[in-house]
Amino acid sequence: MAEKRTDSNVYTIIFAIVMVVVVGAILAFIASSLSPKIKENQKFEAQQNILYAMGENNNEDPYGGGGSVEFIPTTEVQEKFDTYIVKQLVFKGEEVTENPEAYLIDLKQEQERSKDPNYMRQLPLFVGEKDGETFYIIPMRGNGLWDAIWGYMALRKDDLTVEGAYFDHAGETPGLGANIKERFFMDDFHGEHVLDNNNNIKGITITKGNMDPLNERKDDYKVDAIAGATITGDGVSAMINSTLEMYAPYLLKLSKEN
Repeated sequence: MAEKRTDSNVYTIIFAIVMVVVVGAILAFIASSLSPKIKENQKFEAQQNILYAMGENNNEDPYGGGGSVEFIPTTEVQEKFDTYIVKQLVFKGEEVTENPEAYLIDLKQEQERSKDPNYMRQLPLFVGEKDGETFYIIPMRGNGLWDAIWGYMALRKDDLTVEGAYFDHAGETPGLGANIKERFFMDDFHGEHVLDNNNNIKGITITKGNMDPLNERKDDYKVDAIAGATITGDGVSAMINSTLEMYAPYLLKLSKEN
């Protein structure tokens, strides 16, 4: 008895190929259709995070360490961003340029490219103004326990103390390292000093047992660690301090300008 055409290996292979092509085409169409929306959401997210760091958010009890993280809504964030972020700078060695879309610079790509000794890394910095004060907001990226961590830190122009910070992560442990994006941790950075008495960048270290659980001392260059998240905390420390080191020449120069 002759084998049915649908039972043959050739038919199976052809059917599989057709399905792969059809499904691939559908997925490509969906990805292409959603691409503008994805890019828009990424833009709004970056703007929300930058504004959050400089204290422009919808949090109750600012810097009180309690409650949930409340961003400026996406329906309002573009207007707020244009209002409070007055300048976007990009540092590249001795070169300084203004770029109205500096907030879209991919820090991950810049990290990878900087491995080439011939590549000059781009360092975006955002100048914010609010209630008569000027802030410098710097983006940062580092490594946690399991994956990448990133964030923004806003420094006051007059003394480079911390106005606020925002952190996020790709895959830290829920209830432990993932808490770097909770207010009880991020709000502790408000008012912290990063300069020593000689105006050198000292940085901030996430540390256990600093005998300051309420984080009332702002000139010890320390923030209390999250219980059970030592490696993630070390990653945040390394991220902050390596970023401050890269930006130090620019921050110190800008802070002295009128």
